[in-house]
Amino acid sequence: MTRVHIFGSLNADLVSYVDELPKPGETRHGKRFLTAPGGKGLNQAIAAARAGAEVSIVGAVGADNYGRWLIETAKVEGIETDSVLEFGQHSTGIALVSVDDRGENSIITIAGANLYADPNLLQISPGDIVLAQLETSIVSVLAAFRIAKEAGAITILNPAPATPIPTELLSLTDLLIPNEHEAAQISGIDTNDDDGALAAANALLGSGSKACLITLGARGALLVNADGAFFQPAFKTDPLDTTAAGDAFCGAFAAALASGESQKSALSFAAAAGSLATTVEGAVPSLPNKDAILGLLQGQKMP
Repeated sequence: MTRVHIFGSLNADLVSYVDELPKPGETRHGKRFLTAPGGKGLNQAIAAARAGAEVSIVGAVGADNYGRWLIETAKVEGIETDSVLEFGQHSTGIALVSVDDRGENSIITIAGANLYADPNLLQISPGDIVLAQLETSIVSVLAAFRIAKEAGAITILNPAPATPIPTELLSLTDLLIPNEHEAAQISGIDTNDDDGALAAANALLGSGSKACLITLGARGALLVNADGAFFQPAFKTDPLDTTAAGDAFCGAFAAALASGESQKSALSFAAAAGSLATTVEGAVPSLPNKDAILGLLQGQKMP
């Protein structure tokens, strides 16, 4: 089976739940607090594994309790972790997450050891999939995609958090998956309506990516590739916490591609995964398995 390789971050998520996210300069009382495994790299690796893919992760953690815990978390999910480095001189990455009563969130990340993930540890076969985000060094992501393309792999970039992307990195990207805010920031085009999202996707394609898939929250998702433009409505769920919904989408999409699905058919599978992730609190706990995703696709009532 085609393998999914994640080049990305592993973080300890420190999550607070509040009635309303604080405004600048405002202090609010939180309702509760939890510590959970996270980081876009680890989240997407777990999402892909639960969606049925064989997964490896390349990353870095500190030689501390958080780091050991994150590696063990990945192993429990069946993810190959031999290429996750441990650094005594750098702390494990941290994400400070706040979630309000509407399920909206704000996140601050401290990269720590994530900046030292080594792309040379990627062990890729032709046809494999390499999925990366931007919580590691963008220079390392660029090196990872060079290695991936030389090996004949399919490259997927989730440009989160949004930052200017080098032209070479876009040219090495087979599929770019930003959310609507990231797409607007990178392209400079408002994505508040479907016409704007389509214009942003086309602009990003013009910058070098082979295909662009913009996730639009409750509006669904838009895929633009050589075959045309395809809109996927969101599945109707009762959102509780949107944390990691995008990671569920990206991981599930990569897993579907690894199983031989086309980009178009993978779109609905990923959308179902993203919708299900909003119904459970936390990042890793919210990532659905393949049976749950297929159940939603088939219209079954999920527990």
